[in-house]
Amino acid sequence: MDNEQKKIAVLFDFDGVVMDTEKQYSIFWHKIGVDYLSMDNLELLIKGQTLTYIYDNFFSGKEQELQKIAEQLDNFEQQMKYEYIPGVLDFIADLRKHDVKIAVVTSSNDKKMGAVYRACPEVKTLFDRILTAEMFTRSKPAPDCFLLGMEVFGTEPENTYVFEDSFNGLKAGMASGANVVGLATTNSRESIAPFCHYILNDFEGFTYKKMLEIRK
Repeated sequence: MDNEQKKIAVLFDFDGVVMDTEKQYSIFWHKIGVDYLSMDNLELLIKGQTLTYIYDNFFSGKEQELQKIAEQLDNFEQQMKYEYIPGVLDFIADLRKHDVKIAVVTSSNDKKMGAVYRACPEVKTLFDRILTAEMFTRSKPAPDCFLLGMEVFGTEPENTYVFEDSFNGLKAGMASGANVVGLATTNSRESIAPFCHYILNDFEGFTYKKMLEIRK
């Protein structure tokens, strides 16, 4: 393997990219928006955002409501179904065979990821690093989380591949300068096309070699 290959890093968002959970979250946050804010589109406004961002921007000063929402969210995440996006495990295994550094870069916090580990303990072993919301200040669409991923692995943007599904996440990937692959698991191919360099429906049949053919 040459030195250039050793510098390649792949940064995965988690929900809607590794795990097929976004539809469940959409239902949860839609109901929260209706019940607490009389909004019918909250779930669309917060995709890819940290919980801190959601609370600060939509529930500021509503301490009693926040306590109830936090309890509901905790119960919801303990009971969620965690199912892998088709083909993602094979793709990760192929990356491993080529010694690619891989990380999850998620807006989820440590508490949520704890629920994931209890349901799917193997998740911890799939990635070299799991970077969560506590590790960066600005939420997506700011590129901070992906820039941190590059810093951790010592890679450059041109050798970094970001896999995202939400608009905020895709914008963050583009702002980081990485090669951005959009997953049409949450939004349509047409709607995410302006925000990425390549689109996948899922990871079925996708390989390390095919990934390397994607360039900005």
